[in-house]
Amino acid sequence: MGSGCDHPGWGSIETGGADMKIPVAAAIAIAFGLVVLAGYFLPLPELVSLRTILVQWSMIIASTALFVGVANLLRVHWFKLRKGGTASAYSFLLIASLLVTLVVVGLYGPTGSWSLWIFNSIQFPIESSLMAILAVVLIYSAARLMRRRMDLFSLLFGMAVLLVLLGSAPIFGIEIPFLYGPDGLRSLIVQIPAVAGARGILLGVALGTIATGLRILIGADRPYGG
Repeated sequence: MGSGCDHPGWGSIETGGADMKIPVAAAIAIAFGLVVLAGYFLPLPELVSLRTILVQWSMIIASTALFVGVANLLRVHWFKLRKGGTASAYSFLLIASLLVTLVVVGLYGPTGSWSLWIFNSIQFPIESSLMAILAVVLIYSAARLMRRRMDLFSLLFGMAVLLVLLGSAPIFGIEIPFLYGPDGLRSLIVQIPAVAGARGILLGVALGTIATGLRILIGADRPYGG
């Protein structure tokens, strides 16, 4: 006599229950998405009010998710600190910085004198150093690109980088006349090709976001299925 798990109906019941979760989650996500989307296009007071409430709920959920992420980060580094090792010093520094910043901002507010001191004296110099490292890495990557693959586009890229660097930071204080000023070559490169490329990237990101949203609304993609 077989066990209860061998009954032919058990597997189908469990599978059916698991499969029912995805259509319900998809229906809820699609319904809320359509309501919020319609609230931006149809000027109905009830619809606009419902859209505002749903957007506020989403902000609360996003804030909760951020809090959970910070708590998880603190938990992971606390375990690393207890285990010891060479990386435990970095974990201690992260935990101490997190707790000190949290206490200071909680006591004095985000615009308090001590909060602004932490931002201006610690966070801002660290971010500036990271941007400087990023610039060096980009220059090194450009040099490797030109070394491995020398074609017209690589040559144009290298010349543009060199001209912008010379226009931003002159070597030994020597300023090249045609690179500087509002009508200089550096301003021309920064204001026309660079801005056009950045706007093209932003348009691509916007179109990709719209396509992803539409796929979620029609149920083609279901990231909420678990």
